[in-house]
Amino acid sequence: MRVIALVILSSLLAGVGSAQAPAPPTGGNAAAPALKADLGRLQSAAVQANLDIAHMRIEKWKADSASKQQAQSNADSLQRNLTSALPGLIDNFRAAPQDLTAGFKLYRNLNALYDVLASFTESAGAFGPKNEYEALGQQLMVIDSVRRALGDDLENLTASTQSELQQLRVQVQSLKQAAVAAPPKKVVVDDTEPVKKKPVHKKKPATPSNAGSSGSSSTSTSQPSAKSQ
Repeated sequence: MRVIALVILSSLLAGVGSAQAPAPPTGGNAAAPALKADLGRLQSAAVQANLDIAHMRIEKWKADSASKQQAQSNADSLQRNLTSALPGLIDNFRAAPQDLTAGFKLYRNLNALYDVLASFTESAGAFGPKNEYEALGQQLMVIDSVRRALGDDLENLTASTQSELQQLRVQVQSLKQAAVAAPPKKVVVDDTEPVKKKPVHKKKPATPSNAGSSGSSSTSTSQPSAKSQ
């Protein structure tokens, strides 16, 4: 019976807690229109930048051999990023724009990509044809613009998430204080069992002994007969 009472009490408390528990913050799975537009611009710029780099004739640049080798190494690194790493990061963040982890991974990659691409574009302007420099420079500007906008969005998202977490902490603390101030109702169940009386056994009458038949079973004593004189 005690076990049943505890189960009932626990279910009642669970019902009250679930009714008062704060709902977790919900974010839309679809990216905001501005963010979708930025990610689309970034994806197009990445594709075009990869094509521009592939069409460059770095061996024809007016530079020494060491500079050409460094430029070719940067070109290979940029193409790997633009074709392998960046598209997946864009897709992940587009699918979950409220995911700070996905957003920061994309943002860090864009920062690294921008630094190398800016240096490579500067080399293209110094040693290569003007048209190649101008074409790549346009994609660099788009990537930089999206990178800055993404940084601002992530800053705002982080602040909003922090505010929601703080509200949840306050609500949880309020629930704890309310539970201490108003203890849950107790369900009293009488689980005492009546004391069972032990049965009283009547004593059986004692069986009469065979003392009465002692006369019949006793041995007679014979006296010796006196001899005649």
